[in-house]
Amino acid sequence: MKHYEQRDDSSRNQSSLWHSSDSSLLKGGDSGRKDKGEAVFLGQELTSLRLCFPQVEPHATIAEIKNLFTKTHPQWYPARQSLRLDPKGKSLKDEDVLQKLPVGTTATLYFRDLGAQISWVTVFLTEYAGPLFIYLLFYFRVPFIYGHKYDFTSSRHTVVHLACICHSFHYIKRLLETLFVHRFSHGTMPLRNIFKNCTYYWGFAAWMAYYINHPLYTPPTYGAQQVKLALAIFVICQLGNFSIHMALRDLRPAGSKTRKIPYPTKNPFTWLFLLVSCPNYTYEVGSWIGFAIMTQCLPVALFSLVGFTQMTIWAKGKHRSYLKEFRDYPPLRMPIIPFLL
Repeated sequence: MKHYEQRDDSSRNQSSLWHSSDSSLLKGGDSGRKDKGEAVFLGQELTSLRLCFPQVEPHATIAEIKNLFTKTHPQWYPARQSLRLDPKGKSLKDEDVLQKLPVGTTATLYFRDLGAQISWVTVFLTEYAGPLFIYLLFYFRVPFIYGHKYDFTSSRHTVVHLACICHSFHYIKRLLETLFVHRFSHGTMPLRNIFKNCTYYWGFAAWMAYYINHPLYTPPTYGAQQVKLALAIFVICQLGNFSIHMALRDLRPAGSKTRKIPYPTKNPFTWLFLLVSCPNYTYEVGSWIGFAIMTQCLPVALFSLVGFTQMTIWAKGKHRSYLKEFRDYPPLRMPIIPFLL
């Protein structure tokens, strides 16, 4: 029986294979021995290792292989691992089965460390709770923001109070959806994302709140009519966004990663699925456009523009994914804006 060594070689700066010449470990090898499964070899960036898992069955999933890897390398827990057939290829899904992959009797997989991970729920709760709390600090004019004489004073403009209600409603809705509605296909994301996301959400929340709640803030140019129109846009889009989230939730059973084509339901707000792949983003952008019109505040408009740009990127990616995965995907749909984009 051959001995399989594990060694570190930090001098190498490219992916390397874990390999062995012992054919007795390979299913169907020439040694004449009967084996219980395929030998699975892994390659890792920055470190050269040599390992062998002779007991892996052909029907083993990538998730099971990750668990085997974690037993020998506890610092790389499954959520931190990315296993690929090619160093520059896409990560294999946890549910992928070894024998269904385009490999021979020896499966060569490349490993990449994804870095420290954090759950999506934790990230969402953190990035959404921040704006809710920060905005209220400016709304109540806590000390050291606008000057001592304005501490805990209240604005005389109705739109300021209405804006606070709308902003708070939006983020409370997001927090509740994170806890009770959303079903995530991936359990974690890189830890660094929480700092990037919080900088974006918290920073913009403070910027827009500072001006909207400023003692010198002036109401919109067209007064109550502009505010009422903007409020209608905001409310409709918030209802639409929530309706789409519920429709997407119903497509995926709890604990499943099943993907289906989303279609309109009896709820009129979901009829936007007839024209776009990601109506939740369409409604989200519409909500912030309504809020920008209501407050007539430049930071809100910039926040809407940046958000629209990012959501367009996400929508295009999801649209391409739908087209690739489903041959019967509705051809009239656009990613985010009907007939245009």
